Amino acid sequence: MVLRTLQWIVRQEWLLRLLGWLFGPFNPFLESYRRDPHRVYRKLREEDPLYRSRVFQAFVATRYDDVQHVLRSPSFSADRMLTPAFQAMAKRTRRYPQLHALIERNLLMLEGPEHRRLRGLVGKAFTPRRVQELRPRIESLVEELLDEMEKRGDVELIRDFAHPLPINVILEMLGLPAKDRHLFAEWSKPLATLVDPLEAEGGDGSIRQAVEELNAYLRPIIEDRRREPKDDLLTAMLQAEEDGERLDEKDLLALVSLIMVAGHETTTSLISNSVIELLRNPSERKRLTEDPELIESAVDEFVRYAGTVVLTDRVAIEDTELRGKRIKKGQVVICVIAAANRDPEQFEDPERLDLGRENNHHLGFGLGSHFCLGAQLARLETQIALSALLRRFPDFTGPAEPEAWKRSTVLRGPTRLDISVGGPAD
Repeated sequence: MVLRTLQWIVRQEWLLRLLGWLFGPFNPFLESYRRDPHRVYRKLREEDPLYRSRVFQAFVATRYDDVQHVLRSPSFSADRMLTPAFQAMAKRTRRYPQLHALIERNLLMLEGPEHRRLRGLVGKAFTPRRVQELRPRIESLVEELLDEMEKRGDVELIRDFAHPLPINVILEMLGLPAKDRHLFAEWSKPLATLVDPLEAEGGDGSIRQAVEELNAYLRPIIEDRRREPKDDLLTAMLQAEEDGERLDEKDLLALVSLIMVAGHETTTSLISNSVIELLRNPSERKRLTEDPELIESAVDEFVRYAGTVVLTDRVAIEDTELRGKRIKKGQVVICVIAAANRDPEQFEDPERLDLGRENNHHLGFGLGSHFCLGAQLARLETQIALSALLRRFPDFTGPAEPEAWKRSTVLRGPTRLDISVGGPAD
């Protein structure tokens, strides 16, 4: 009931405006923020780079050096169970064992030896070789999707391209049937709200249902892989071993859920955000079209300039100090990655999209022990998708500003993007 009430409140624009004095300069629930968050970030970075938010009872860090420090420092932890809010959530979800297990065993929140053990096991399965082996299939999937787009001419990019590509790639990796992709698409949406529960609707009911349905679907498949191993990621995770230990079913189910969300929702938005920036920056679009070899640096620049993950947070595990301010044990620091990635003290001319940018040490995939496991796959999918789109439809057109942006304080991406691809290239 409490979560449902909070979800209702953050959807009442009039009420949030009325409470503007309480939020101060950082109110990520407003539509104006979703449309142009960088205006807010610039103000915070210049005037109060470690802002103390009364509403969130947290510090908001927007400078590159500060965000980098917090993500790396042993004084901070990704274990949100150390905070009262997550402790209350965990207490509430104990009556739903499957949802509770997913929250409790989430790799994004584990720390210390247990995190190293699980990440090590997944890393043995999620190797660079396995990712590179997917290149031919990704290229094939991209061409199939573009063929269908060419037939229609006017398309909705997310529905017709940016969404089906990563979900199909994930199914291929895991060795799950492509015919069930509609099920995974349905489950991934509520699962994605686990990282941003206030922006969901209806309490935690939809999340709980998605977890239970996904687990029921996966259990017999896992048992089948135990009996008859295959050359897929699910089998590789089952067989991975570290110091004589293997993943148990609870951890395996949690990891598959994480792979679905982290590998699907984020890549969908990265492709969509990149296309928007190509529409907004015709000179850089022309540059990339004429020099396809720029695609690797281009994708990293898209991650820096218009990345999907806007922010993350860390909990202080001891009293510490940052930028002259005392942070007590148990207090949270919200690390605004999108703000850090446009810090002029780190990046030359940071407000300019430069697809050939060198020494681009952005934080879009995180840092330290929680650096994104799927970074290489996200890069590869986006490189292939954008290269093929520009090659097949160099004159595609669309709006520089989408109709609306996702209601999320953590992940940024449009809800839809209508474009016209016209005819094929000569």
